[in-house]
Amino acid sequence: MATKVSGATQQFVPVKEIRNGVIVLKDGGYRGILICSSVNFGLKSADEQHAITLGFQNFLNTLDFSIQIVVNSRKMDLRPYLALLEEKAPAQRTELMRIQLREYVEFVRSFTDQANIMTKSFYIVVPYAPHSSAAGAMSFLRHESATTKNTAAETSFEENRAQLEQRLTLVASSLSGTGVRAIPLGTEEIIELLYRSFNPGELENPIRLDQ
Repeated sequence: MATKVSGATQQFVPVKEIRNGVIVLKDGGYRGILICSSVNFGLKSADEQHAITLGFQNFLNTLDFSIQIVVNSRKMDLRPYLALLEEKAPAQRTELMRIQLREYVEFVRSFTDQANIMTKSFYIVVPYAPHSSAAGAMSFLRHESATTKNTAAETSFEENRAQLEQRLTLVASSLSGTGVRAIPLGTEEIIELLYRSFNPGELENPIRLDQ
């Protein structure tokens, strides 16, 4: 029974594999993910806000493909931080510093019990859909060895990855005009992000790869 449930669950996961920081979907599509820094728009002056808005407008105008902007909100776990402070309390030089540190720990613990402290992460999902060439479409008419097929598949992957990386570079460079830094996620980072995304109990805004 468990095997059947697992197989049925995997049918709803569109990911075929993750290679070299690239998500390969079951339908042949490719996805790359950028993690982005944030800008405190509300603290900017009117001129700075206008410049950021204009920069974002220019960013959208440079795109000739769709993107997905994801804001990931998660409750921040401050328990490891508080535990570290408590460990440092005995090492303080004076009794006054030890008392102040303990009071600070109690203040933070009381505050977090009364209010949810959230941490936000910002991502941009960049798609690329490979176009089958005429040679590739007619390849079934000729006999190919397994080695030849594997070589062709690897070449195709590298070509498609290069196209996706060009899009990622375009998005990152265009976003820099708004003051936002964007960095591509690596394979391990993507795996961790997708794991959280496909576990709704741990993530409020899951990333969708079918868009």
